[in-house]
Amino acid sequence: MKLEKKKMNFSDDRGTITDIFSNEPREHCTIISSKKGSVRGNHFHKHTLQSDFMVSGKMKILYSKQDESEVHEQTVETNDFMQWEPGEAHEFIAVEDLIFVTFHNGPRGGENYESDTFRLKIPLHEQKEKKITDWSVQ
Repeated sequence: MKLEKKKMNFSDDRGTITDIFSNEPREHCTIISSKKGSVRGNHFHKHTLQSDFMVSGKMKILYSKQDESEVHEQTVETNDFMQWEPGEAHEFIAVEDLIFVTFHNGPRGGENYESDTFRLKIPLHEQKEKKITDWSVQ
């Protein structure tokens, strides 16, 4: 997982402008809101590059690559930008109410929403607690 804090590009008395991408087109974009305590993800994509931008709130993310034996954990907040390579499992746990925008390059939007989504049988937070890595899919 690649994590970067996005900086404001412009600010005046009207508000701010923050670029998320520059010269990097994406095929699909979705706005997601989650209530505190909600869990999302627990899947990976074989072909899709996924990027997420935190608009507001805070969440704990857990992630692992198929060739690793460890589940990593990170807390992300407003203006954090995450990028998930194909084959990288990810789970999002809302620490507080939040809104994030997710972008995809690959088969993830519209009718293809589930065609490149492989859901884990054991959620990443359970794998971290049990100190196991299990990529079995539902």
